[in-house]
Parts: sequence; structure tokens; C-alpha cells
Amino acid sequence: MLKPLIGVLLLAASTGVFAQQRVDCSKAKDPARCQERVAKMKAAHGTAEKACEGKQGDARHDCMRKEMCAQAKDPKACLERTAKMKAAHGKAEKACAAKQGDAHRDCMRHEMCAQAKDPAQCEARAKAARERREQKK
Repeated sequence: MLKPLIGVLLLAASTGVFAQQRVDCSKAKDPARCQERVAKMKAAHGTAEKACEGKQGDARHDCMRKEMCAQAKDPKACLERTAKMKAAHGKAEKACAAKQGDAHRDCMRHEMCAQAKDPAQCEARAKAARERREQKK
């Protein structure tokens, strides 16, 4: 459970959307520990932001990924995991290139979840997250 969460947070951090992400620790098995992890991740993200200041595009994404992974327990495994996620995202982008708007988002979700350990659970989480975003609008 922790590795996918860290992976998602690292991907979010490397794409610059970390500030938009919210982790609901009230639903975690150990809310205090969850809040501790989130605080640690936010601090790591802040450090990475400072280190990557002035960089843009792919250079910024790569810098953020390297900086975030440098602070992980196993930096090499983190870099391998994020490289794998980046490749999966590229593959999904190619598969969904002809689609736009909601169809593109749905396609990306389906393609990314198809590569997950539990595709059905991934789809359900992604749909729930999208519904929460829609409610906030």
C-alpha cells in the first residue's frame, strides 16, 4: 500500500501537480503515521522545488524526480520505479493521442490502470478521485 502511494506522490511531484493533490489521512489505518508521511513528502517536495528552480519542461521533471528520489530510503529503486511510470505514461499518451477532453482522460486512466497490479481497483480509485474533483468545481 505504501509503495503505490509513494509512487503516485513522486509522479505528482515530478509533474508539478503535487500542490493540487490531497491525501485523506482520516481513512488510513494509522492516521498519525499517514500525516507524518504526508508532511515528510511535502518537505521533500519543497526541497526539490528549490533545487529545481529555474528549470522548465522535461529538465524540471527530471530534476524533480532525481531530487525526490535522492531523499527516498532506496534512491536507486525510486529512480527505477519512476522511470517505469514515466515509460507507462508515454505508452498511454501514444495510445490515447487521437482523443481529446474527457475521452482522452478516460483513455489515459484506462491505459495507466491496465498496467497496475489490480486494474479494477485502480480504475475505481481514479473514478472516485475524478468525482471528487468534479464536486469541487
